[in-house]
Amino acid sequence: MRAFLRALSLPLVPVAILAGGFALIIYGAALPRSLAGFTIYSPHILFALGMALAVGYGRARAVLALVILATAYASRQWWLQEGLDGLHARAVYAALTVFLPLDLALLSVLPERGLLNRHGALRFGVFLAQIAFTAWVIVAGRADLVDLAYQKLLDPIPVSAGRLPQSAIVAIVLSFAVAAVAAFVRRSHLNASFAGAIAAFAIALHVPNAYITFASFIAAAELMVAIAVLQDTFRMAFRDELTGIPSRRALNEQLAALGNRYTIAMLDVDHFKKFNDSYGHDLGDQVLKMVAAHIARVGGGGKAFRYGGEEFTVLFPGKDAEDAIPHLEAVREDIESYRMALRASDRPAQTRRTKRQKGGWRGKRGVSVTVSIGVAETNGRSGTPQAVIEAADRALYRAKEKGRNRLSR
Repeated sequence: MRAFLRALSLPLVPVAILAGGFALIIYGAALPRSLAGFTIYSPHILFALGMALAVGYGRARAVLALVILATAYASRQWWLQEGLDGLHARAVYAALTVFLPLDLALLSVLPERGLLNRHGALRFGVFLAQIAFTAWVIVAGRADLVDLAYQKLLDPIPVSAGRLPQSAIVAIVLSFAVAAVAAFVRRSHLNASFAGAIAAFAIALHVPNAYITFASFIAAAELMVAIAVLQDTFRMAFRDELTGIPSRRALNEQLAALGNRYTIAMLDVDHFKKFNDSYGHDLGDQVLKMVAAHIARVGGGGKAFRYGGEEFTVLFPGKDAEDAIPHLEAVREDIESYRMALRASDRPAQTRRTKRQKGGWRGKRGVSVTVSIGVAETNGRSGTPQAVIEAADRALYRAKEKGRNRLSR
């Protein structure tokens, strides 16, 4: 459920910014004169802000997306202000409406691989090749290629799309779908911003002659990317990349905000090093993900964190140990009973008739793990969060000394 809610939160910022863009168009005339210049200069301001964030946090895909959006804005200023008459304007408009959505969709599926390296050079090279191709079409007077871009695919078209060529409509719809799917699959705010930027760009190019509309929605697209850089950076800093649960940094912030009554549990996967040596690190990673998923579902108001390695922490704000222990025991028992399938020939394929049973796969090659748990609460001797963590750690080692797969206080 928590993962589902996180996925639903991905489009919230792009949708809110798009709504703000429409509000600015509708009510812009009512703005104070002192804010009138914001619409004019907002694309420049937000481009600079977005670039500062993207470069500062090393988000090469965001850098290229902002450069693409800025190029679109500059192209409109130079060639599209007077309309779409003439080869220059028609060629530039066709190139923008087809290439830009496809570029943003491509960025959404590519991994983050830095800027000042061969990967960054290749991606910028593709973008520069598009500019060079468009320039060649104009200089060579290839009106036939421009006419091809405006060729009707359906006549009449089911819906009105302003001046957008039908080929551009296809590119925009497909690109938006690719970016949106990439956002949900990768749980990436940056990919969600690319999908939102495609939508904002489509609105902007729907009426290329209307400067306020064009500038507002280009600025909206840039703002989406800038905010997404912050969101993804925050997620990487405060959420563990492997397991998806909050990281130790997030735990430290939670500890700083605790009251006087709380319980902390330290959980450790038993014999994890031996498991890794026997089955390999790939299956070891799957074990950590499985354990984290079970711990994240702990009841009683518990909050799960990955402390480091195979060790996890569960924090119970406002709870005594007696309140927390039943929920921790339930987690321990769930992990003990869960069996994972090894990648072997006897593992059944997922079909309509052979589905994985609840609690894991129960074939011959299934393996399971257990966890040991140490619990401590605030008292006269353990008055600080760090002291309670140390007490929980000592209790964890007592659980291991007693045979593992148990809880100790």
